[in-house]
Amino acid sequence: MTQQNHLRGVLLASSACILWGISGVAASTLFINNPHLTAMWLTQVRMISAGLILLVWGMVAGKHPFKIWHHRHAAWTAVSYGLLGLIPVQLCYFEAVRVGNAPIATIIQFLGPFIISIYYFLFKHVTPSRIELIGMIMAFIGTLLIVTHGHLNSLAISPVILFWGGLSAIGVATNTLIPRTILPKYSALTVTGWGLLIAGLFLTLLQPMWRVHLTITWPQLGLLIVIILLGTVAPFLMFARSLSDILPTTASLMDAFEPLAATVFSITFLNVQLTSFDFIGGLLIILAVMALSLNTHKMLHFLRRRRAHSSS
Repeated sequence: MTQQNHLRGVLLASSACILWGISGVAASTLFINNPHLTAMWLTQVRMISAGLILLVWGMVAGKHPFKIWHHRHAAWTAVSYGLLGLIPVQLCYFEAVRVGNAPIATIIQFLGPFIISIYYFLFKHVTPSRIELIGMIMAFIGTLLIVTHGHLNSLAISPVILFWGGLSAIGVATNTLIPRTILPKYSALTVTGWGLLIAGLFLTLLQPMWRVHLTITWPQLGLLIVIILLGTVAPFLMFARSLSDILPTTASLMDAFEPLAATVFSITFLNVQLTSFDFIGGLLIILAVMALSLNTHKMLHFLRRRRAHSSS
């Protein structure tokens, strides 16, 4: 693992999260302008469309996406990635936004990196370093400031919001951890494409999207295309590719850029006023990401050296 590869992974993961932030603004606009639009329908459309696009792209690029089904472990991993990773990180987050609001849902979802750290501590016996703990705290506080503007006493979390938000936080962890084992052998196009398609088809079995009667205007169709291409295809491919260069803990912490990007684009396109809390929160997030990115490649080297020692 070189420093250049590590930097590439950080840039890919952070860019993916910025695009997710843009997608969140587009989705919020759709929900506001079309009350009949549901989180289930939007998730199904974006997953199936994006999954098919990635798989076709993979075939054209010569990645042979169907080879993944020739190996049982890889096939089960792809299915698990779709059902246990992509569904909670997308559908459950939108449901948390629907029953509550975006700030609370974002705060709860950002607990995902803590879940990953607990996983590494319990199953990999890797104790978080001091700089990692400080970085996680800084990133969480920064996100908290951005999505609440410092008014912590105004948050009211109902059990329903906590339920959906908690599932989305678990989804952040599973979405990051599950595909790591097959990404080195199969391309990100293949893994992400099948994961999205499997997840979308599974949701369609639960609630067929063609039974939902919606009237979509041309501007809303444009927003839907933005969500599918810039908010799903590009970021999921970039995020999955980043996992080959950086640890899941660092990759998931890049999610802090999502509320930051959403805030910037809300200011630009929705005339939202930027407060001092946004500036402070953004600075904390950037400092936290810098600290974590400088520390993570050392941790990855330690894990690989210990794995090599145990196998010898």
